Amino acid sequence: MSTLLVKNIGVLATAEGSEPLRSAAQHDGIKRRENAAIVINGDTIQGVYENDSAPICDEVIDAEGRLVTAGLVDAHTHLIFGGWRQHEVPLKLRGAGYLEILQAGGGILNTLKATRAASEDELYDRAEKVLSEMLAHGITTVEAKSGYGLDIDNELKQLRVIKRLKEEGGFDVVPTFMAAHAVPPEFAGDPDGYIEFICTQILPKVADDELCEFVDVFCETGVFDVEQSRKMLQFAQIYGFKTKIHADEIDAIGGSVLAGEMGATSAEHLIAINKEGIDSMARGGTIACLLPGTSLYLGKDFAPARSMIEAGVPVAICTDFNPGSCPSCNLQFCMNLGYLKYRMTPEEVLSAVTINAACAVGMGKSIGTVEAGKQADIVIWDAPDIDYLVYRFGSNLASKVIRKGKIVE
Repeated sequence: MSTLLVKNIGVLATAEGSEPLRSAAQHDGIKRRENAAIVINGDTIQGVYENDSAPICDEVIDAEGRLVTAGLVDAHTHLIFGGWRQHEVPLKLRGAGYLEILQAGGGILNTLKATRAASEDELYDRAEKVLSEMLAHGITTVEAKSGYGLDIDNELKQLRVIKRLKEEGGFDVVPTFMAAHAVPPEFAGDPDGYIEFICTQILPKVADDELCEFVDVFCETGVFDVEQSRKMLQFAQIYGFKTKIHADEIDAIGGSVLAGEMGATSAEHLIAINKEGIDSMARGGTIACLLPGTSLYLGKDFAPARSMIEAGVPVAICTDFNPGSCPSCNLQFCMNLGYLKYRMTPEEVLSAVTINAACAVGMGKSIGTVEAGKQADIVIWDAPDIDYLVYRFGSNLASKVIRKGKIVE
């Protein structure tokens, strides 16, 4: 097995271990090590050394004094979809809200039509291009949700695309089943019936074909209420799936409280979260997946990240890449927003897109840090330190990306 040496690292900034960082540890858990070198054996990190004491390897990369971190993890995307929704922007600029557009047949339902009309190969090709762009920006692992099919055939189609991207394309993509993303036209006015249909008709097929690792539900005004969401997540747990929940994006109707009560791996959005929800998530060990790009794009408030960190909720930052509310897959820009809008420290931001995001997709034991035994996902940045990384915006600062021990060309 070939070995690779990354030498002359200016600053190696990384967390340690396999658990999410919370409270003060989200800042203090990032260690800065100077004059370091990393040895990679195959697809695994063999160890971190002082620069002058690293063993001889088959191949050498000179970091030339740059910052090095673990590969970034985007723990919340809606990667698989047909069409775009640029025609909705004028409506938003005139003040139309998310739910108003959805109720008028736009939003998710607009993407539903395009996704149902697209072939599996077309969806694969679109997603592959996006993943390649993300990889070039230092994102080495991506969560991807279904939820634009909303029937048996098209939900399974989306999940098969995700499976192909992992098996054929070689991307690290974590599949999440989210048929409970909206009520489709076939069940208009009957969300209870649609949840029952998902739980009894679609979910068993997803389980039989082993097409997902997580199940998500959109718990929000005008979509699914707390009891409908609870039923969805309980069925998911019966089938052995880990759970996520879109919660408190518009109104605090109890989704974040439910997340903590059910021990969900993560809760997403959380713009409108209240103290009850924060406290429940802290007790339940639920990770907050915050989506600053969506707040910016929709002109909404930013989630209260500082309150969550102070209460002991681990915070991750993600893109929410999708065609309607965040048509950007640039996690670096979301890091900038986390710094400027969430008022998170550079260390907290780095934790949020590495170890905490890795734990939010159930991969904290294998990725998210630079240490012996972890998968060799590493980014060499065109930056001297993490302060500069979150300070600069609008440019791709990823100088070289290594995924599974291989240099990404």
